[in-house]
Amino acid sequence: MKPSARHALVALCALALWSEATFPDAQPGGDTSRPNGYVKRLEAALLLQTLNADLLSHDSATVTLERWCGVHQLAAPARITAERVRDAGKSPTEDQRQRLRLAPTDAVRYRRVRLLCGTVVLSEADNWYVPARLTPAMNKLLDTTDTPFGRAVQPLHFQRHTISAELLWQLLPAGWEMKPASESLDAHELCFPAQVLRHRALLTLPDGTPFSEVVETYTSSVLATARLEPIRPC
Repeated sequence: MKPSARHALVALCALALWSEATFPDAQPGGDTSRPNGYVKRLEAALLLQTLNADLLSHDSATVTLERWCGVHQLAAPARITAERVRDAGKSPTEDQRQRLRLAPTDAVRYRRVRLLCGTVVLSEADNWYVPARLTPAMNKLLDTTDTPFGRAVQPLHFQRHTISAELLWQLLPAGWEMKPASESLDAHELCFPAQVLRHRALLTLPDGTPFSEVVETYTSSVLATARLEPIRPC
């Protein structure tokens, strides 16, 4: 297991154990006297950490999102499609050029897409890639269609190396584990920001040659399960 995924799973297990100890009756048929906001907030935190760990432990975010969509019945059929943002342009930074091991004359292309399951936008992805390190067929697919990047380059058997993983939503306040639930969590109706998670990763060929850097920003729609719906924006 990748170290980043291992850390996320540790956090997930700790949160699950704390939730069970704090709300032993928050099960179907249990005590419903506790404010529902407590339980919903914990369920959302557990779900987000589950997705985070799932993404960190697999090389293709596209495949992971498609599986997530199917398991949580976000759309039928559960298939990820890309909606390309046309006329978008963003040059790589010097740090990105170094991570991609680019020579001064190496060409870099930029691609921005929204990844949807059905009509639900699950993420937005910024991608910088080196076309010379892909096959002509892959470049044509990326240039002329809205095919998700991960699906287009899947024949490369690439590996994903996480640069950073950032939770954009502070579901639980600092020091929550040291306080009674009534003090650490509010009981107000739970609302969801537009964006909840961001990953930055480097994709490499089996021999270690980098060919793409991607920044994926996940929307609160990834949490739109039957237990948490409706998703109310903040």
